[in-house]
Amino acid sequence: MLVEGARRAGKSTLAREFGKNEYRSCLFIDFYRTNDDVKALFRDLADDLDSLFSYLAGLYNVQLHERDTLVVLDEVQFFPHARAMVKYFVEDGRYDFIETGSLVSIKQNTQDILIPSEEVSFELNPFDFEEFCWACGEERLSTLIKQAADNRQPLPDALHKKASRVFREYMLVGGMPAPVAAYAESKDFHAAEKIKSQILSLYRNDIGRFAKGYEYKVTSVFDEMPGQLAKHEKKFTLSALEGDARMRTYEEAFFWLADARIANLCLKATDPHVGLKMSEDRLSLKCYLADTGLLVTQAFADGISAESTVYHDILLGKLQLNEGMLVENVIAQTLRASGRGLWFYSSSGPQPQERMEIDFLITAGKPHAKVVPLEVKSTKRYATLSLDKFSQKFGNRIGEEYVLHPGQLRVEGKRTYLPLYMAWCL
Repeated sequence: MLVEGARRAGKSTLAREFGKNEYRSCLFIDFYRTNDDVKALFRDLADDLDSLFSYLAGLYNVQLHERDTLVVLDEVQFFPHARAMVKYFVEDGRYDFIETGSLVSIKQNTQDILIPSEEVSFELNPFDFEEFCWACGEERLSTLIKQAADNRQPLPDALHKKASRVFREYMLVGGMPAPVAAYAESKDFHAAEKIKSQILSLYRNDIGRFAKGYEYKVTSVFDEMPGQLAKHEKKFTLSALEGDARMRTYEEAFFWLADARIANLCLKATDPHVGLKMSEDRLSLKCYLADTGLLVTQAFADGISAESTVYHDILLGKLQLNEGMLVENVIAQTLRASGRGLWFYSSSGPQPQERMEIDFLITAGKPHAKVVPLEVKSTKRYATLSLDKFSQKFGNRIGEEYVLHPGQLRVEGKRTYLPLYMAWCL
């Protein structure tokens, strides 16, 4: 299994703990830190796995047990040759293997190797809201939220207010394991803030190191993301980067950020039906940060300090400016955490009834899947004109309709008004 994910998403810790808990022994090889002598063993002993495993066991002082040892090839992007050898490790059959990595698909990490067909890829995302509740000791609350969502019944007002508050905490802290752990232990937003700033610095350094040849474009997109998401219409406008910018010259930069799991790309579906990917327009996209807690830190980098009221205002719902971008970003993050792709619909025809913007489209329904539009609202006062127009235009293709909002759950026909904290239950 290859576990892919953003840097600092917890891949190494997850693999190590899994090996420790589920196997008699775990051989953990970190290719970011290991020396050239270890790498030479993989090169020189590719045809002598008996010796290779014997020497690795001696170097790392690990007793290997046939069919009961997990070998973790950590940060495998730093040594692609080991990834290519997985084919022969699987054929050998003595041990189980997990690879972890970031940026495993970019050209410099794949150009000289044959990707093993035996490799099963698994994407590790930042925590969703349910996992955040677990980390903060609110397991019972998450269970009650799931039950209420499944039964289409609103929570009692007291629980609704608590769930809304914890969801705002999640939106501020995000789902990266280290900031969540710091906040869960101290309930101090600024303890999490320091770690998030370090992660953002790490990402910027990675861009400089690994986006060779187009690092300027990647950095430009990365820096522009908060400004683009702060707009009413959140489609990424390339002219904000440079006047004559074209998607064909920036496409590689967006791909790099997506492959690094730093960004979640949401593509326009021009003809909404159950095959959303078949009508996607890759020239029109929205670019969300993969973790909303990091977006808070990036967006308010000059305004968050020990004396700042930014966290307080967001927590109490008093920060009107930019709050919509945080709420829409956290829903994008939630959909990706559930394994869904991201699409939206936009129409700007000459007639008023043709102008509409649907934040997200998914497919769902039994026995026949249909398009499910999702509208995201950050305040309790809002209109649903776009959703009404979309429903009228594509009525026979549409299943359920959802409005994700700060209010209580209610159902009106095939339209469900779902509290933001229930989005992970979709």
